Amino acid sequence: MLTIFYDGKCPLCAAEMKSLAQFDTNNRLILEDIHANDFQQRFPHIDPIAADQVLHGQLDDGRIIKGLDVTCSAWKLVNKHQWLTLLRWPVMRFFADKAYLFFARYRHPIAAFVGGKKRCKTCHKDGCDL
Repeated sequence: MLTIFYDGKCPLCAAEMKSLAQFDTNNRLILEDIHANDFQQRFPHIDPIAADQVLHGQLDDGRIIKGLDVTCSAWKLVNKHQWLTLLRWPVMRFFADKAYLFFARYRHPIAAFVGGKKRCKTCHKDGCDL
C-alpha cells in the first residue's frame, strides 16, 4: 500500500493520478490531494508546502518517500511501466532525480506549454476548474 500526496491543482499531476487510479485494480494506492480542505487535519505529519515542491508518499510502515521513489513505487504497484525501475539504478538515479527536481519546480509552466492549463483551482477527471 502506498499513499501519494499530490498537487491536485496541477493538470499534469492530476492526469497521472487519474491514470494510476485506473490501473489500480487491487486498491494498492491511496491518492490524497494536498490542497484538500481537511488535508492538514488528516495528515499533520505531511508539510503541504514541502509536498507541493516534491511529491511525497507514505508506505505501509509509515516511512515517507519522495520524488521519483514515489512515482516508481506507484507504477510498480499497479504493474505498469516496469522500465521506470531503471531510474533507480545508482548512476541513473542521480541524473533522474535532478531531472525530476527540474520538472517538479517548473511543472506548472510545463503544463501550460503542453496542455494550455498552467494551474487549476481544482483538477478533476474531466478537466480543470480554472
